Amino acid sequence: MTLKISVVTAVFNRVDTVAEALASVRAQTWRPVEHIVIDGASTDGTVGILQAHREQLAVLVSEPDKGIYDALNKGIRRATGDVVGFLHADDLYESPESLARVAQAFDDPAVDAVYGDLVYVRHHDPAHVVRYWRAGPYVVGCLEQGWMPPHPTFYVRRSVYERLGLFETRFRISADYESILRFLGRGGVRPAYVPQVLVRMRLGGISNRSLRSMLLKSREDYAALRLNGMGGVHALLRKNFMKLPQFLSRAPAPG
Repeated sequence: MTLKISVVTAVFNRVDTVAEALASVRAQTWRPVEHIVIDGASTDGTVGILQAHREQLAVLVSEPDKGIYDALNKGIRRATGDVVGFLHADDLYESPESLARVAQAFDDPAVDAVYGDLVYVRHHDPAHVVRYWRAGPYVVGCLEQGWMPPHPTFYVRRSVYERLGLFETRFRISADYESILRFLGRGGVRPAYVPQVLVRMRLGGISNRSLRSMLLKSREDYAALRLNGMGGVHALLRKNFMKLPQFLSRAPAPG
């Protein structure tokens, strides 16, 4: 049986980037792909773009929501794929083969989750790489040392969400981090690492757009660590310190 991948995109007022995200999903060589778009009642023309591409979307919902994680949860609930992942409205797949590489890693029935590397790019010039996040393989105990995989590259079997739950929406910025701690930590999810860049992520996300957002993220990261029994201040400091090499490493050429 061919693995079916559900890709969930949450969007709100992204008229300048959402068409590129849609095209990036459409360009993937892997089939079948179920693209689910949850729009938060955009007012800037985003909905018109989504309607113009309606034929490629398995699900399109446009209604008010309670934030990005509420929107992503709506998408997960509607997903019918064997595997669920996300492509945010500002982001792009690195290659038309990105989902094929994810699917290949899931050939092993013992694998519950797959992740890869990520590059941060300039908002108005996604060809310009600013940071290269080489995730590296998962090692038992690394979560307590501040390690985490890039969530935009993180794909899990839908059964994992059914067993361990969706995003905790009480976290406004760090629900993705909390879910990874929950899944890979006390959830016992078995991940596989694809040592290739899978996603290009534009800078300017909610977690780093202001000092207030960065402080809120740190508080939520600490709460997520404590909630999942993964340490506290030490792990949080290590998590932030581990970002520094991303500014110095050179990303491999696309391919």
